[in-house]
Amino acid sequence: MTRAQTPPQDDEIARSILEKSDEIRFPKEGFQVDINIASSAPGREPELRKYRVLSKSNENTLVMILEPASERGQIMLMKGRDLWVFMPGISQPIRLGLAQRLTGEVANGDLARSNFSGDYTPSRLRIDKINGEDYQVLELLAVDRGVTYHRVLLWVNPSNFRPLKAEFYSLSNRLMKTCSYENFADVVGKRRPTRLVMEDALRPGEKSVLDYGQMKLRDLPDKVFSKDYLKKLQ
Repeated sequence: MTRAQTPPQDDEIARSILEKSDEIRFPKEGFQVDINIASSAPGREPELRKYRVLSKSNENTLVMILEPASERGQIMLMKGRDLWVFMPGISQPIRLGLAQRLTGEVANGDLARSNFSGDYTPSRLRIDKINGEDYQVLELLAVDRGVTYHRVLLWVNPSNFRPLKAEFYSLSNRLMKTCSYENFADVVGKRRPTRLVMEDALRPGEKSVLDYGQMKLRDLPDKVFSKDYLKKLQ
């Protein structure tokens, strides 16, 4: 095989692994899930928040704040990679960036974008053996500067495509935070992680724990992801 043929083959294999791992994390179909987020830091009281996410094909997402009650009614709408927040009493939505902080260690894009394969170009980096099992380490490079992270390293078990952990890097290639995928359970036809633990790589001790529950498939017509529909939800 010539060197010119190798990269396309590597890309194809890496993309297949990434897409199958995405399907483990979230359904390909339209779905709804509730997410409880507990963010903590040394010397501070934990901050508890609850969101409901409606997502369809990674291109359309609604993120509704359920708790705290003082922020209930705020809704984030993502179409493509465009993200806005709609707030009760304010007629015009506010534009947001996917990389902006939502709460604790969680960025807007962590909830609004449901898969990696739509936002990153993957390649195989190496195989790591962890707890006696082989994990394919994928390097994910952002397709443009509008996505949540510039670079991601993702550890995936190639035998079942379950993600183990991820590292998120800045544009300057500085490690910003890590994520572990935990508490796998049978949900909507697949064994999926129901807990994510995101830890700050720059400020030790600061972390957010995301617990996913009540996931179900939903038929979500395009009109759900519109300003007029949001008015009905608020």
